[in-house]
Amino acid sequence: MTNLKQRLEESPPSRVLHIRKLPNEVSETEVIALGLPFGKVTNILMLKGKNQAFLELGTEEAAITMVNYYTAVTPQVRNTPVFIQYSNHKELKTDSALNQRAQAVLQAVSAVQDGSSPSSDPGVLDLAPPPSPVLRIIIDNMFYPVTLDVLQQIFSKFGTVMKIITFTKNNQFQALLQFSDPVNAQQAKLSLDGQNIYNSCCTLRIDFSKLVNLNVKYNNDKSRDYTRPDLPTGDGESVNKDHSLLGVYGDVQRVKILYNKKDSALIQLSDGNQAQLAMSHLNGQKVFGKVMRVTLSKHQTVALPREGLDDQLLTKDFSGSPLHRFKKPGSKNFQNIFPPSSTLHLSNVRDAVGEDDLRLLFSNGGGTVKAFKFFQDRKMALIQMTSVEEAIQTLMELHNYDMGGNHHLKVSFSKSTI
Repeated sequence: MTNLKQRLEESPPSRVLHIRKLPNEVSETEVIALGLPFGKVTNILMLKGKNQAFLELGTEEAAITMVNYYTAVTPQVRNTPVFIQYSNHKELKTDSALNQRAQAVLQAVSAVQDGSSPSSDPGVLDLAPPPSPVLRIIIDNMFYPVTLDVLQQIFSKFGTVMKIITFTKNNQFQALLQFSDPVNAQQAKLSLDGQNIYNSCCTLRIDFSKLVNLNVKYNNDKSRDYTRPDLPTGDGESVNKDHSLLGVYGDVQRVKILYNKKDSALIQLSDGNQAQLAMSHLNGQKVFGKVMRVTLSKHQTVALPREGLDDQLLTKDFSGSPLHRFKKPGSKNFQNIFPPSSTLHLSNVRDAVGEDDLRLLFSNGGGTVKAFKFFQDRKMALIQMTSVEEAIQTLMELHNYDMGGNHHLKVSFSKSTI
């Protein structure tokens, strides 16, 4: 490693970078993708037999930024570490016949990039930073089944695949796939868009999703969260999110699941009115297939466990939670307290997220979206599920869902119908 560091320091900066130890059969697009986040890529020369390449960036500054970044973060191509250093060449003089393919790739890559106008200078690549770590994948000519595992295998060559959701829409197999980093999503899109999974069939059509974060409830053959192997397959009990349901009627301060009776809990709200509201609206509602019984407790407060006692995980303090809706006196939220209904009111919807994205998000937990309507400003919407029980479940799953850009979705019951 010292050897490499010395050499990095010895060669003066140049906009041409020498990349070594590339994996076999690497494509031009995968090498170009290393440079994309840093600026224009103006030329490339592949030395396939030697597992090396030269990459020319538009400016020396871009090359310096790239080298500095990759001294802190190990650059990887197909999960293999590669080495990047300044080249002795100040620019790439390539044999035009030899390099026609690389130039064609540069042009194609700049043409497929959404929203970029074809460059007046052919072969110059100028890409905006990737908008999302989530890719939407449509598979054309699907003569063979494509499983979740096949997708994971193909895409994990470009980085860590965290979550995948598959579904059928308009009789087409589609998937949403989330990487740990948007740069990996961009590399995968550039390399795989338009490629066939199997010989002359199962063509990948890839673009960025407007969602920046997937909500996976179950690990089964339709969806998977690789960061959470503990998720149920869809038949088991769901993760306990009682506080987000009661949070519609008041600010939940503490929750204690009973040690000897795990299907029961004590829930402390800010005041008696809120407890009364929660009880009158939620007693007798069905949640996860069971009827919920809500009564007033004889306890005045939920005691927090003393340090080191084993029921600590069963008692939680939510007094500092950012999810409290009724903290501000006179808040509009006081006017919007309604009993559970099949229609949900969404607010704080992020710009650019459309009806399709929201329908998908809300049907992913196994529910069915019956109707949808945006308000005029598109920051709020109504979404109708097929039953009150489904609406309760999706509210518990998706209230405070991270939409990216510091937007957290707010979900409550609506009195309107669509």
